[in-house]
Amino acid sequence: MCGLSTPKSPVADGDVAGEFCCRGCLEVARTLDDPAAVDAEEARTTVRGRDADEATAQTVPEDAETAYLRVDGMHCASCEAFLEGRADGVDGVAAADANFPADAMRVHYDPERTDPNVVADSVAGVGYAATPTTDADGVRDDDDTIGRLLVGGFFGMMAMLWYVLFLYPTYFGLPPEALLFDLGGSAGAFLLANVWVSATVVLGYTGAPLLRGAYVAVRTRQPNMDLLVTLAATTAYLYSTLAILVGRIEVYFDVTVVVIMAVTVGTYYEERIKRRAVGELTNLTRDRVDEARLVTDDGTETVSVDAIAGGDRVVVRSGERVPVDGTIREGTAAVDESLVTGESLPVRKAPGATVRGGTVVSDGRLVVEADDGAERTLDRVVSLLWDVRGEGAPQQLADALATIFVPVVLVLGLLAFAVHLLLGSPPTAALLTGLAVLVVSCPCALGLATPLAIAAGTRSLLADGVVLTDGSAVEKATAVDVVALDKTGTLTTGEMAIRDVAPADGIARGELLGRAAAVEARSDHPVAAAVVDAAADAPSAFGPSSTVTDFETHPGRGVSAVVDGGPQVTVGGESLFDAADVDVPSNLRDRYDAAEADGHLAAYVGWAGAVRGVLVAGDDPRPGWREAVSALSEDRRVVVLTGDEGPAADRFRDDDGVDEVYAGLPPEAKTETVRRLRESGTVAMVGDGSNDAPALAAADLGIAVASGTELAADAADAVLVGRDLRSVDRALDTLAATRRRVRENLAWAFLYNLIALPAAVLGVVTPLLAAVAMAASSLLVVGNSARTLGPTVGDGEDSADAVDGGEPA
Repeated sequence: MCGLSTPKSPVADGDVAGEFCCRGCLEVARTLDDPAAVDAEEARTTVRGRDADEATAQTVPEDAETAYLRVDGMHCASCEAFLEGRADGVDGVAAADANFPADAMRVHYDPERTDPNVVADSVAGVGYAATPTTDADGVRDDDDTIGRLLVGGFFGMMAMLWYVLFLYPTYFGLPPEALLFDLGGSAGAFLLANVWVSATVVLGYTGAPLLRGAYVAVRTRQPNMDLLVTLAATTAYLYSTLAILVGRIEVYFDVTVVVIMAVTVGTYYEERIKRRAVGELTNLTRDRVDEARLVTDDGTETVSVDAIAGGDRVVVRSGERVPVDGTIREGTAAVDESLVTGESLPVRKAPGATVRGGTVVSDGRLVVEADDGAERTLDRVVSLLWDVRGEGAPQQLADALATIFVPVVLVLGLLAFAVHLLLGSPPTAALLTGLAVLVVSCPCALGLATPLAIAAGTRSLLADGVVLTDGSAVEKATAVDVVALDKTGTLTTGEMAIRDVAPADGIARGELLGRAAAVEARSDHPVAAAVVDAAADAPSAFGPSSTVTDFETHPGRGVSAVVDGGPQVTVGGESLFDAADVDVPSNLRDRYDAAEADGHLAAYVGWAGAVRGVLVAGDDPRPGWREAVSALSEDRRVVVLTGDEGPAADRFRDDDGVDEVYAGLPPEAKTETVRRLRESGTVAMVGDGSNDAPALAAADLGIAVASGTELAADAADAVLVGRDLRSVDRALDTLAATRRRVRENLAWAFLYNLIALPAAVLGVVTPLLAAVAMAASSLLVVGNSARTLGPTVGDGEDSADAVDGGEPA
């Protein structure tokens, strides 16, 4: 149904003709008269009972809530359709959308009739596991994994203690009389039973996720690292259990313990990252508006946002988010659009202007008429991020190699057993030879190659102020051709600050700032805090602690108040003073106009019937941004993406390191721009803020600035926690060096197997020596990963001749 191969043990059902790769494809075929006559998309449509467009257009009840489930075991697009069908059958579920590359499902449901746990239970089973992705669930997932490691570590140490004190000395020929007791007696049987119990706990409890992953790999005919680990661990365990039953003391439970514990620790980091990919969607929904004030004939009525239809009018007050996209019909206000557009400065909006759902009214009161469809821009960001997260997930290099390595090892082990048996070796000796092949090829070195190298790279990045949140970034950063930089919050600090203070003749700078701060301290406008901060560094008799009376907000224009019983102080835009017919000195008007032309926000400060000065606020450039751009542009193309337009964007066009500036981009346009840039090469996106999250996810490599939102950080592959933007260039070099270290480790792991496997096949290596060789191979990988990691010279494959020594990146 999906075009993939069926496993050796295919999924089948007596009621359905044929064999299938997974349960999803079987259920698709069950609904079709002639499965061979349709393509995969038509099959999915048949199972869903609707096509993709109809699914998108489904009407979700106004009281429906949205939840995201983490779903393990999905194999292909047919699994999506099968699981959606199971979720749709739950009473109270309005719509379900599965996404197998992201291992996730989005569910719209009626909270009075069902909840995410019930939906998860309905989805689970027949090879699938589902868990709601709330914060609490994430904690429980972490606690569960840590619990498995703690239990495995405790029982593993118990087993290895017996090996070190008794079993290893015996295997290496120590006389029985040198031991405390004879391993062949009842005391030895008790010891071996203890080792068996400990190994059973490690394999069955700590190794349960690996066993399930191996089962899925066998069922889907896609060998992976889990299958490699499970083969070595279970073969050693089963042989050792049989050996105890027949009275032998040479057992290999130590192989089981070491393999399970080493690989579980190495993959713990990767498991946490995968959960974040779905959890980020829940984070963004917190910024959405659930209720709105609907204008009615009798006044206003609070209703659910989902009940708003096109043409309805809603009231939005100062400090509130606009509930839906629409057009202003009444009122004037400054609107902060940074969440959904990335624009750094609040934009003054008057009747006739459009506003976007999710933006914040900084001051004033607006009456907004909802657009047809009553859509929210913030909802589009959530949906867009969901779609981007579902785009093809790259397969890990080790798993790709495992698809070849596992079958080869199995064939060699079986051939070694059969050939030695045919050549006259006793069955036990032939079996031990086959076991030696599996043990000597145990993928500890292969399994540790990637996580240990990534851990070393993570340490180097952290020292440089960069936190790696996705190990796959090592593969993505090999040859970055284009670096896309968000402006607000990335090239700039994202925080408003007073950039210029221009007092009129005879007015002290401190007095101008002090009087303005006294008034602005009562305002919630984004620039108000900047004025108050600036006044703190300019001593004056006035300030935020001054007595203020008759405070008044002039929506979209400014504020005014009486300060310390003196004249009324007004802080605001040009229109506020023109309306009051206040004369503005030409030199101050020129300063005001020049600031506006440069993309800054200017305000007059006046009292006693005259303008006394100009304050200019703006988003400060991030320190070192020019040096960072210059370093990035040496062998890469650098572009700037911004929601701003005009002078605020134009000032970056003149920088020699910037190749292009894309201005006026909403979140959808940023994401589409990144996708188009990818057509010309590998793209790294650096940004901050919820509006950047889809673009970060769409890029080959996403780097978030820590001062941004939690969502942006979750959507990225790395997070810049320091203030030095120059760390981005060094991070790209370090990631490339890390990839080289991964390749070195993998090369050694395969070289080891190239030598050890033939020796084991020839019977030269016993299972005990195989375990020692396996441990030695792993230690070499650990040692190589522990070496100082330095940046490569250049990137990609061309950096193969770079040295690893030197100072950390």
